[in-house]
Amino acid sequence: MMKLRTLVAVSGLAVVAGCSTVPPPPPPPPRIVQPVSVAPPTNYRWTNGFSEKGYQAMYATFGKVHLKAGEHHWLPAAAIPAEGDINITLDIANQVGFIFKGDSLIGVTNISTGKKGHPTPLGFWTINWKRPMYRSKKYDNAPMPFMQNIDDKGIAIHGGVTPGYPASHGCIRLPMAFAKQLYGLTKPGNKVVIEG
Repeated sequence: MMKLRTLVAVSGLAVVAGCSTVPPPPPPPPRIVQPVSVAPPTNYRWTNGFSEKGYQAMYATFGKVHLKAGEHHWLPAAAIPAEGDINITLDIANQVGFIFKGDSLIGVTNISTGKKGHPTPLGFWTINWKRPMYRSKKYDNAPMPFMQNIDDKGIAIHGGVTPGYPASHGCIRLPMAFAKQLYGLTKPGNKVVIEG
């Protein structure tokens, strides 16, 4: 019994002797993971890299890598460059629109494009003409506020519901406030690229 007590006492002294009174160093600060600034992985049918440029600019300008249904952002009016033409890139695969003035991204928005059976055409387009209020001749006189026509078949950019997925008859719908502001910036001849 005496040997056991001695062994326990000696072991206890060894443990106490091995303890340090210096506190351990603090743990390293947590590493914050930053979102990447590239377009989401998408199997585009047709692209020339305009959407990828748009995603990089969206992250650099607004700190966003994706948008929710109906979400949109503009630079403050004082930050919008005075020079440069308006160019619009529409990514129908991810339902996002990018508005550039010259080389600067000035606005980004969630969009809603053509649903199944009513595709939004891909390619290079131009704003042909615009009307502050227009009604569809094809689809029951449906309202198309802040309408900007891009082809001879009635495809246009206009204000409407943007649920976060394709839901139109081929047109490109923008949130109403965004459509109104864009309408005030564009003119016939401005370029539109539709990728997806």
